[in-house]
Amino acid sequence: MIQIDQTIVSSEVLDTQFVCDLSKCNGMCCVYGDSGAPLEDHEIAELERIYPKIKPYMTKAGIRAVERHGFYVTDIAEEKVTPIIKKEECVYAYFEGKSVYCAIEKAFRNKEIDFYKPISCHLYPIRITKYKDFEAVNYHRWDICRDALCLGKSQKTPLYVFLKEPLIRKYGAEWYEKLCIAADHIKSSHIQTI
Repeated sequence: MIQIDQTIVSSEVLDTQFVCDLSKCNGMCCVYGDSGAPLEDHEIAELERIYPKIKPYMTKAGIRAVERHGFYVTDIAEEKVTPIIKKEECVYAYFEGKSVYCAIEKAFRNKEIDFYKPISCHLYPIRITKYKDFEAVNYHRWDICRDALCLGKSQKTPLYVFLKEPLIRKYGAEWYEKLCIAADHIKSSHIQTI
């Protein structure tokens, strides 16, 4: 683990090689799970603001769930998360053929909104746990993502490199630069000790 500012970053974030392989997993991380995507308070207001623009891309069941439960629910861990349908599927998920996509991201890519998607989705498989004095930045291992591990290994791409954009979105460019310096230092130290 390394500390950068008010974060503790797991060594797995630096060591794990990972690149999403949507051709293999079909985006199933948006469908399977115990609860919806974790939301920050400001994201709830953002979802409410952009809802009219993302609604056309949502499924009927997703629309019904949002209009019944609102833009978030509280899960068993007392976290604010996106509502789900069918006991596991995010309300913003929709299918094109066998693949799952995000209605929020679709509206963003079509330049209809300026919000990409919740940061917890953008960062996945990194999960942030907030504590009183720091945030823990951890890799969440899930069998659904096994093909991403294979692709990451073949491309020799560490997780923190693959998730550069969302990490900068979350913590800023200066934080990310410190992370890269730490990763390079650890890598060179490891090479010298072999």
